[in-house]
Amino acid sequence: MATLHVRRVPDKLYERLKARAQADGRSLSAEVLMILERALARPPSSQKALLQSLQRRRRFSPAKAGAPSSFDLLRESRER
Repeated sequence: MATLHVRRVPDKLYERLKARAQADGRSLSAEVLMILERALARPPSSQKALLQSLQRRRRFSPAKAGAPSSFDLLRESRER
């Protein structure tokens, strides 16, 4: 089995990992392995599909505050 050493881990990240490992009842190494396994379990194609789905939703999301609603635009058009 291979050994992986990670250098220059920011202190805040290290503390978060330690806290998460303790909360989950795992050693720090076991917690990091679990996180890596979960992150790599999803195939890259599904990540791409998720990104595309989010982009489609953004296109069809409601208008931003202050913009006229489609209802108001239709009513205005019909009143002309």
